Amino acid sequence: MNKQLPRGPVMLGIEGCELTTADRERLLHPLVGGVILFARNFAGCDQLDALTASIRALRDPAPVIAVDHEGGRVQRFRDGFTAIPAMRSLGERWDCDVALAEGEAVRLGWTLASELRAHGVDLAFAPVLDLDHGASTIIGDRALHRNPNAVAHLGCALRRGLAAGGMAACGKHFPGHGFVAADSHAELPVDERRLDAMLADDLVPFAALARDGMEAVMAAHVVYPSIDPLPAGYSPFWCTTMLRERLRFDGLLFSDDLGMAGATGAGDIVARAQAALAAGCDVALTCNEMEAADALLSRWRPAIAPQLAARWARVAGRAAGACPAR
Repeated sequence: MNKQLPRGPVMLGIEGCELTTADRERLLHPLVGGVILFARNFAGCDQLDALTASIRALRDPAPVIAVDHEGGRVQRFRDGFTAIPAMRSLGERWDCDVALAEGEAVRLGWTLASELRAHGVDLAFAPVLDLDHGASTIIGDRALHRNPNAVAHLGCALRRGLAAGGMAACGKHFPGHGFVAADSHAELPVDERRLDAMLADDLVPFAALARDGMEAVMAAHVVYPSIDPLPAGYSPFWCTTMLRERLRFDGLLFSDDLGMAGATGAGDIVARAQAALAAGCDVALTCNEMEAADALLSRWRPAIAPQLAARWARVAGRAAGACPAR
């Protein structure tokens, strides 16, 4: 019988293709609310079915199971799954035929979601809402377009497809990672633009999808020193004042991976998680370092926000339906 345990404010990775004893102990910790899977956790569809079933069998409500599965370079599961093209392909189609691109975005969102849901995965960290400013190699063709209105239009269409496939949408990387060349996996990117430039450009898609009911957002490990001295994922200005209050987003807010180099300025893993929650994030994400996850679970004592359970519930997977018309 599953252990009755509310979802907590940590999402973490697991070691391999099946749960180890250490994985099970971590996933039964009260701070855990979700699991993120990677290519290291995938050996085929039957194995994925067994893995997600074993995760769900641990506790009730089950941990939310997520994966980076955008298409193109970032698609963790390949064998047995449709190859989703890089999102730039939708933007290129939008330049030629807006209606055709919208319909294809809906179809791709449904395909992505329905296939993942068939194997027990709740959430893909998609769509990417960063703009393709031509500077970022880590974003690059993951971005839908340079035009913020095109990204907003296609992002909303992708969300419709995801919803029909039984999945919530998670827009990333708020408030925009596409202008900077640096990769936040390796260093802390610095974007020198002022707020008026961001409002007219990179924030447009996030505002549009927030109005559309987007269920989740992931914050960027990028600092915008002309606006706020803290990286966005540690910034009350970005997470609370802008996202919650100005854009009226009321869904689940994830930190990006706290093991990335762009996150290290806040201190050790406990300090990073605390900084993210103090800024307004709901969930601290630690993906690859099991020792760091153990340290976080053993030493962190966060106050659990009363809205966390409802926000988690909004991103839990649902039954997939038929692919809608555009």
